[in-house]
Amino acid sequence: MVYIVALLAVIFLGLAAVVVSRMAAVVKNASGPVEEGHIGLSNRINGMLMIVFFVLGLIGAAWSFLYAKQFFLPEASSPHGRHTDFLFWLGMSIITVAFVVTNALLFFFAWRYQHRDGYKAAYYPENHKLELIWTVIPAVVMALLVFTGWKAWRDIMAEAPADAQVFEIVGKQFNWIARYPGVDNNKLGSFNYKLIDNSNETGIDYTDEASFDDFVSTSELHIPVNKPILLKIRARDVLHSVFIPHLRVKMDAVPGMPTRFQFTADKTTDEMKNITGNPNFTYEIACTEVCGQGHFSMRIRLVVEDEASWLAWCKEQKPLLTSTPELANRIPANLKAKAAKYLPADATAAPADSVTASILPKGVIVASATH
Repeated sequence: MVYIVALLAVIFLGLAAVVVSRMAAVVKNASGPVEEGHIGLSNRINGMLMIVFFVLGLIGAAWSFLYAKQFFLPEASSPHGRHTDFLFWLGMSIITVAFVVTNALLFFFAWRYQHRDGYKAAYYPENHKLELIWTVIPAVVMALLVFTGWKAWRDIMAEAPADAQVFEIVGKQFNWIARYPGVDNNKLGSFNYKLIDNSNETGIDYTDEASFDDFVSTSELHIPVNKPILLKIRARDVLHSVFIPHLRVKMDAVPGMPTRFQFTADKTTDEMKNITGNPNFTYEIACTEVCGQGHFSMRIRLVVEDEASWLAWCKEQKPLLTSTPELANRIPANLKAKAAKYLPADATAAPADSVTASILPKGVIVASATH
């Protein structure tokens, strides 16, 4: 960093000296007749400075890129990520070539066609062929880039495969909550934002029996490697954004508008430790939408592992119904039996003073109290 500042200081001082020199020349010329020889010398100096400035700028840009490469992300850990990376670098390559060529011509022309005695500029009022070339070629290139980008986005937003593993991630100030569909099925239960409270932070609706085995985690999200993942995304309060940089996953979490992203992670966390040479490497899910004072801390660990390890970990987790028995009160009576295996024993037992009702054949309701 010190070298960069020093280089910029030298460049600034050099430019300042040139500006002062030019201002002195302007003042001198304004006070008397202009000498032809002085104009020629001045033009030659300016022309050479154009070339020098372009070469130094090109060297600086190349050095900046090479220096910044150490901070680039490693190869994406997902097929769609590698494809989007390819499209990114393809676009950057085309833009870089166009930038270098046009600026090279700009600075070269400033030097080559400087004012000289006896030279007369050619006048081109129009050139239809040239205009057609510089209009059609960029238009075709842009159309191809837009089409390939649209196709990649369409593939990501397409319907997930039937065997895709489903997860949900919910953003709130200032943490993520990951919800799993349990191990009995691959179906998340319904949710209702009106049901959100301290014991049910994601608003799981327990009138849906698919919710009974759902469990949540606020510290990590475990997913199997080489298996399609459908990540359902929503937000509880303000706008958040799910970002998994190494998988090239990025999608906004919008209150009241669930979104989704499908991907396949093809490198486990342990494999990435070897690839990066970092024994402490971990995938991370971060928030990339400024959502308040605690935005910087809004992150959750992502663990990518083989399917057997993932299943074993899932089986060790307790459904929210098991870890939060008070949620049993939200289960309809006709679903209590199905939910019983997920509830602790004391949650399924009848209360000490309860009233049970039975309906007689003729519709007469008889209530009896148990003590």
